[in-house]
Amino acid sequence: MTVGIYARAATSDKEQNVETQLLPLREFVQAQGRENYRTYIDLASATGLAHRTAWGGLLEDASKRRFDLVLVWPMDRAFWSVLDTATGLQRLPTRGVGLRSYNEPWLDTTSPFGEALNCITIVYTQIELELIRDRVKAGLG
Repeated sequence: MTVGIYARAATSDKEQNVETQLLPLREFVQAQGRENYRTYIDLASATGLAHRTAWGGLLEDASKRRFDLVLVWPMDRAFWSVLDTATGLQRLPTRGVGLRSYNEPWLDTTSPFGEALNCITIVYTQIELELIRDRVKAGLG
């Protein structure tokens, strides 16, 4: 299995260092006997999607099936909201790519349990979207 490693450090937090994320991720890939296709690194805030060019490149490579698994440090390095998470978790499997979080072992869309949690995340996202729509209709936001 070939892996695409993704790391992101927020530009607003000068204490963050992507190497803190990358060292254990690379060791994990090696210990699993997998190949690291490429390491994608963004230095951008979580919400600064326009500045997350490496994430865009990762998604493009995923669509070309250049790797089978995306490995992230914690999930919040890749996603910035429940909606963004659900959207990402829906996109990757359609490209034949799984997602695994190093710090959150329950998040592994290549396992039946991880896929079940993925589905639960999507359901919660749908509920969140409906609540937002209801608030907008009621003129509350």
